Amino acid sequence: MKSALICAVIVLLGSCSPRHKDSAQVSDSYYTCAMHPQIREDKPGKCPICGMTLIVVQKNQELIKDGIVLSDQQIQLGNIRIDTIGKGKIANTLVLNATLAIDETRSVSVSIRLSGRIDKLYFKNLGEFIKKGDRLYDLYSEELNNAKQEYILALEKEKILDRSIVDFKQLAESSRNKLMLWGMSNDQIALLGKTKQAASVTSFYSPVSGTITAFAIHEGEYITAGGTILRLADLSTLWAEAQVYTTQLSEVDPKGKALVRLPDLGKELSGHVEMVYPEINPDTRINLVRISIPNKDHLLKPGMIAYVELTNPQITGLTISANAVLKNERNNIVWIQTGHNTYKSVSVTLGKEDGDQVEIRSGLRAGDLVVVDGAYLINSEYIFQKGSTPVESYSRSTHHDE
Repeated sequence: MKSALICAVIVLLGSCSPRHKDSAQVSDSYYTCAMHPQIREDKPGKCPICGMTLIVVQKNQELIKDGIVLSDQQIQLGNIRIDTIGKGKIANTLVLNATLAIDETRSVSVSIRLSGRIDKLYFKNLGEFIKKGDRLYDLYSEELNNAKQEYILALEKEKILDRSIVDFKQLAESSRNKLMLWGMSNDQIALLGKTKQAASVTSFYSPVSGTITAFAIHEGEYITAGGTILRLADLSTLWAEAQVYTTQLSEVDPKGKALVRLPDLGKELSGHVEMVYPEINPDTRINLVRISIPNKDHLLKPGMIAYVELTNPQITGLTISANAVLKNERNNIVWIQTGHNTYKSVSVTLGKEDGDQVEIRSGLRAGDLVVVDGAYLINSEYIFQKGSTPVESYSRSTHHDE
């Protein structure tokens, strides 16, 4: 009986004593390599890949939403540098694709004043330069030939019947005016009056200088009064027609300065905006902006490709280094420092870019600490720890909130 009592007391005391844990306490940290973050060990040691000393990482670091915590060694090896975002000035330059075109205000049509047949054309190639006074074509016209005979007859009657009741001098002057209205020159009319011989064809001369840009008639064809023979353009000035999307129209200064770059010639020409075309192409949603540029040496040709830089007043706003922005097809990411060794990703809206600076229109505030060097490394570490990019995290969070 006494033995049974002693055993019961021992059992009772054993039940009151503290029990040993069945397993070791779960650690809240692990060890990894700064150069090979895929290595995870539960105790200190060397990296089996590169031999570097493993660094300790707290597991609760992975619980920071849209952010990450790095060790001092990771920051040093990643050469991570922080800068405070603030207001600055950035150039407001708009670069547009353009094509050189003929200045239509310096283009003329050479037309005919009476009906007839084009007997000969003296210029037959597009791009040929014609000087004012050069012979353009010979015309056979019965109507003109009859008028020339009437003029010769009036001159002869005026000489023979000087005192007739019919005023042949006035008739001769009337015939002469008709020949001038139909395009004959003073020299041609004077030669006709001197020789009293009318040729079957009449030569006509260019009223202006210019380059042939179009033909409307060929040798041997008949043409009616008012018809166009060809078109001439003065190419000493050209238009650079720049393409502007409708979303960019608000950035175009109708009187702004412009710089036209010509990559084929390696030249730059200064100009200014002359006109913003009133119509928009409904298919491409593109409008045209006209810049007039000089072409005195005639090296520029219509149809050449150009780039137009429109310079507007500088923009004052939040600016950061372009290296701080990680761009992708969905949005733009910037990493900011939120605490000691703690970084968070922020989606931003970009504005103008000027060299190595970019305008931030939304997403950041003045005074934010932005990662300007090493953002890509932080982003890679985030992907490794979270298993997704910050963009994917935003998407999942938004879907969950909905």
